Amino acid sequence: MPADYDVIGIEHARPIKLWTQGVPLEADARQQLIDTAKMPFIFRHLAVMPDVHLGKGSTIGSVIPTRGAIIPAAVGVDIGCGMMAVRTTLSASDLPDNLHGLRTAIERSVPHGFEPKRGGRDPGSWGKPPESVDQAWTKLLPEFERITTKYPALAKTNNRNHLGTLGTGNHFIEVCLDGKDCVWFMLHSGSRGVGNAIGRLFIEMAQRDMERYFIHLPNRDLAYFPEGSEHFDDYIQAVGWAQDFARKNRDVMMANLIAAVRTVIGKPFSADVEAVNCHHNYVQRETHFGEKVFVTRKGAVSAKKDELGIIPGSMGAKSYIVRGLGNEEAFCSCSHGAGRVMSRTEAKRRFTVEDQVRATAHVECRKDANVIDEIPMAYKDIDAVMHAQRTLVEIVHTLRQVVCVKG
Repeated sequence: MPADYDVIGIEHARPIKLWTQGVPLEADARQQLIDTAKMPFIFRHLAVMPDVHLGKGSTIGSVIPTRGAIIPAAVGVDIGCGMMAVRTTLSASDLPDNLHGLRTAIERSVPHGFEPKRGGRDPGSWGKPPESVDQAWTKLLPEFERITTKYPALAKTNNRNHLGTLGTGNHFIEVCLDGKDCVWFMLHSGSRGVGNAIGRLFIEMAQRDMERYFIHLPNRDLAYFPEGSEHFDDYIQAVGWAQDFARKNRDVMMANLIAAVRTVIGKPFSADVEAVNCHHNYVQRETHFGEKVFVTRKGAVSAKKDELGIIPGSMGAKSYIVRGLGNEEAFCSCSHGAGRVMSRTEAKRRFTVEDQVRATAHVECRKDANVIDEIPMAYKDIDAVMHAQRTLVEIVHTLRQVVCVKG
């Protein structure tokens, strides 16, 4: 039987194993993978998911196991970005015939989007955070204060006011239906402004460390912290906190989303069946091939044996709740989505609002020039992506969007 993955092998680098059969791999992304594989602390091999595409520092859709070092830019600046989904006891027949009111109720309940401040409040943050935000922030505050004692600039970020907010770009909130017409709520967001500030601070710090010690790199965004160094320990503390923030951010948003739906749908329902909350931009210590290593998943999801995960399609395409198969060659991982096939700039150049309207005709969502970069055609075919990773996960539920909220 032929292998379900391909291998790139080059001199003076670790092998690169790619679960990309049947999906495109751009030349720039391939070179970026090769540059990463040349780093001396890569453990065994890189694992590349089928949604792979060019990223900042390291390739999105890659799993980077390291021994003795971490690359902050491989984790990125959207630290802890991930997905949350819950299955409700509602069915499709319980939803209103016109879904516009449901969408606007959700939009009112969760701050989203971004506008530069011109004397007013950023609509993507809270003016006065509700009690649910303050309760979650209280649990995050002690560790944050320890971090900001050493790095006071991080205290000046939009932290508490971003907890429980969505953001922009490919972040979204959706109401979906599964194959049995059960209603699901799904959302995608991360650590917001404070996570971005933490990522940028430590990426720049790692780059300065490389210059100080005259360490030559294939790409300066591959700057790293050696394990045991002061900055390494500080980064582990800060990135761990940002990942906690991201998970709580999704918890708060989901609670507000559920409350918003209750104002529109009078029928009592519960919404905690098969709940999943998973990161796809993060680093953590794991055991693989009998050794403890750091695993950075940049646009990839943990898929240990029987572990539930979420693989969203593009705006207007299918999404999946999956169960991990525990494929050790992939470091028990899978893709985090469909993966882009073109940049946001190219999507805006190539497509029109009319194209967006046609592609999302079955979804209650924004259909304007500011979301053209998220048009489904800017992404890979989700069916091809799922087929390429058939030995990494099995599909538990196939979801189709009926409402989508974007910033």
